[in-house]
Amino acid sequence: MEDREDNRQPLLAATTSPEGTHSQISATTAIFSAESSDIPAINTPNDFFTQFFIESKKLWYLAGPAIFTSLSQYSLGAITQLLAGHVGTIQLAAVSVENSVIAGFCFGVMLGMGSALETLCGQAYGAGQLDMLGIYMQRSWVILNTTALFLCLLYVFARQILRAIGQTAAISEAAGVFAVWMIPQLFAYAMNFPIQKFLQAQSRIMVMAWISAAALVIHTVMSWALMLKVKWGLVGAAIVLNASWWFIVVGQLVYIFSGAFGRAWSGFSFKAFQNLWSFVRLSLASAVMLCLEVWYFMALILFAGYLKNAEISVDALSICMNILGWTVMVSFGMNAAVSVRVSNELGAAHPRTAKFSLVVAIITSFVMGLVMSLVLVIFRKQYPALFSNDAEVQALVVKLTPLLALCIIINNVQPVLSGVAVGAGWQAAVAYVNIACYYVFGVPLGLVLGYALNFGVMGIWSGMLSGTILQTIVLSIMVYKTNWNKEASLAEDRIKKWGGGHARDDETGKTQET
Repeated sequence: MEDREDNRQPLLAATTSPEGTHSQISATTAIFSAESSDIPAINTPNDFFTQFFIESKKLWYLAGPAIFTSLSQYSLGAITQLLAGHVGTIQLAAVSVENSVIAGFCFGVMLGMGSALETLCGQAYGAGQLDMLGIYMQRSWVILNTTALFLCLLYVFARQILRAIGQTAAISEAAGVFAVWMIPQLFAYAMNFPIQKFLQAQSRIMVMAWISAAALVIHTVMSWALMLKVKWGLVGAAIVLNASWWFIVVGQLVYIFSGAFGRAWSGFSFKAFQNLWSFVRLSLASAVMLCLEVWYFMALILFAGYLKNAEISVDALSICMNILGWTVMVSFGMNAAVSVRVSNELGAAHPRTAKFSLVVAIITSFVMGLVMSLVLVIFRKQYPALFSNDAEVQALVVKLTPLLALCIIINNVQPVLSGVAVGAGWQAAVAYVNIACYYVFGVPLGLVLGYALNFGVMGIWSGMLSGTILQTIVLSIMVYKTNWNKEASLAEDRIKKWGGGHARDDETGKTQET
């Protein structure tokens, strides 16, 4: 029987080698050993601000590097797309279409399915079941790589798919060739996202940031050399983009295999092939939950393309979506941080800490969104000129800025609630919420406002933004009504069901063999 009265110290000790040759006091220890139990009751404003400061340090320790990692990886495709514009217009269109339609769809599926590990690895780590982290990651590899084999068909038949949705023959042909070259990136996605969730659950965020930064620098230099100097064009773009993603994967694997994770990584195991169906169900629920959100905003641009002044509407909306995309990368970092914090604390049977972490994350994200929105509103007459020289496009962007500002605020809070949902394992429930709020309410309302009532792109976006607001309200109610003690109990049951070998005795605070 192993003493578990101090839930933090055994976790930190287990991250070093068994022999202790690599033992050291890390930044993780300094941050996360400050509390070894659930937070005390908060009775005064001073108590609140004290605990707020403590929790903020823990969140930003995770969110800062996670935001940087998201921005770096997001920039890989953006730089390739930027340089493709200097190769030729067809090449730019090919990279843009492949990135947004083919790779964008598969990215959403892979990231969504990999998000299942945020629940499982986070809760297992919080409960001290370190030996299951590597097993969970391997199971996710099996599922995601199998899924990637099926998704390869989208790359192989990209030309036919793009022609079917209305792209020109020239763009479809070029993008189809580029898509086939980009198949290795798909399998890099399948490996990368489970690795990231494995590292995030253990608060090993900085190594991800450093590897992503190195990949971005190398990617920029090599893309410029092969695409523009050597003049390999799309072939050079594909080679460098594939290599950059696999550089990230290999770099993270070298770190994992280095022996710095103790029980969390003990090598490959046939246990990875056990309980696959339950794992697949959670992975699919995670994918549906995320993809429904991604496709929702893709549909916004699609609907704008059918308006009378389609070119101006699409250009203006694309500028707004580009800005929103960068701000979403910031919210993704907070999403990852709160998911790790909530899953860790639920796994460690600290329901009050999990709940308070959510409060801190929501307040922080709201303030961040408010600041970014105010900057846009203040400079709404200046910033559109950075993206377009067309006066009509600029005027429409100015008109859309208040909606964009509101969307940024909502989309900074909403991912935090989604992160809590992932941390607590509510993916299936949130998927149903997304279907109802987005596609039963938001899309029809947007179409009525945009087409039937002739409000154009303002009407479409207003209606669909109403769906996002409704979804945020529903998630807020779900979180408000959550019994966090019950969620902590469910976390332990989930760990036991999917491979944990120990169960916590709630009365003694110790673990025992099951």
